[in-house]
Amino acid sequence: MDPVTHGIAGALIGKAFFANRDSSANRSMQAKNRASTIARVAIFAATLGAVFPDIDIFVDAFSHDSLAIARYHRGFTHSFVGLPIFAVVLATLTRAFFLRYAKGPGREGWTPPSFAFLFAVYAAGIASHIILDGFTSFGTRMLNPFSNDRIAGDLLFIVDFALTALVLAPQLAAWAHQRRENAGVRAAATWVFLTASTFALWALARAAGFPFAWHAAFVISAVFAALFFAPIWHGVGARLSRARWCRAGFYLSCTYIAASGLAHHAALSRVRAFAASHHIAVENIAAIPLPPSLFHWNGLILTRRGVYQSIFCLRDSWAPRFRFWPDLAGNPYTQQAAQLEAVRTYLWYARFPVTNFTTENGRNVIWYADLRFFTGDEHPVPFTFYVSLDSEGKMLDYGWVRRGPGFSPSSVPPVDRP
Repeated sequence: MDPVTHGIAGALIGKAFFANRDSSANRSMQAKNRASTIARVAIFAATLGAVFPDIDIFVDAFSHDSLAIARYHRGFTHSFVGLPIFAVVLATLTRAFFLRYAKGPGREGWTPPSFAFLFAVYAAGIASHIILDGFTSFGTRMLNPFSNDRIAGDLLFIVDFALTALVLAPQLAAWAHQRRENAGVRAAATWVFLTASTFALWALARAAGFPFAWHAAFVISAVFAALFFAPIWHGVGARLSRARWCRAGFYLSCTYIAASGLAHHAALSRVRAFAASHHIAVENIAAIPLPPSLFHWNGLILTRRGVYQSIFCLRDSWAPRFRFWPDLAGNPYTQQAAQLEAVRTYLWYARFPVTNFTTENGRNVIWYADLRFFTGDEHPVPFTFYVSLDSEGKMLDYGWVRRGPGFSPSSVPPVDRP
């Protein structure tokens, strides 16, 4: 899941469950100010906790190891084993900061949030990150360092704009309807922002080759309009607290994930039906979600000879058509490459790998691609890995294919399967 969505989800959790502000008239101004400050601290802590696990990307940024993202990303910082450790550290640092803050002039009698409160908020934020990443197809080592197995629920695309909208819109609605004065202006501004974002995503999806119908953007805009303008009637929106708005968003997001689970079950059933009807010896099987909606899937079947794949939509009544991507038959260079630690690491990371071989300027290049990242266009598959060997089989270099030729649909002639 992308860091932006993680942060927005963390803020939603903080506002929904940890930042309840009691503005009762019988409370003193000092008590109200303290409650307001603690609410802001809770939102900050939940947001920071929700993005914190991705701190491991700095290993990739500063490492000279091309495979750092496979080796280290979504490891210990994304583990439930590490969760209490990081929650303790973050809560301790935050508590220490506010203890010093409370000693400042004019803050006599002000007490900072308790350690237990801060620990709970940070733990909730970190847990949300781990769980959401576990729902994607990238894989998350939730029990690291005791296990390096990657758990991948295959329920959400790595960048799921529908989920992002579900965790963001309630927070914007709570802001727009925080009071009756100028609620219409705030609602209009928010609706324009979200509608513009929707059409920008439509254009981006179309450019990337994803099936995002233009009329769907208008439907989404109409839903946003109902969310932001309908509550203005009789001041209904202003009577709902921020916590209630955000709890509704939280439960709606959970409902969306549950719906994704049902869609995943339906998609995986179609893939399994194909494998069973063709008596395929399956080594691994999956249905990978594709944007922009939970109806689009990438069906994959790994065999000893290669990978069967189908890009299909659940709305289609006919059975998916699969293409077979044959794995390259072994030759001395691919056999030599298979012994390299870098290749073994990539193949441990990949779930549906296929291999291709080319000779370029006296270099023997072996390409490896993981078809869970193949979305059906004609561009090289993301996370394509290469190793180049000289004529004697000695490794020259290796790394990710950043641009230029790589493994793509034209690299290996596929075989159609009904």
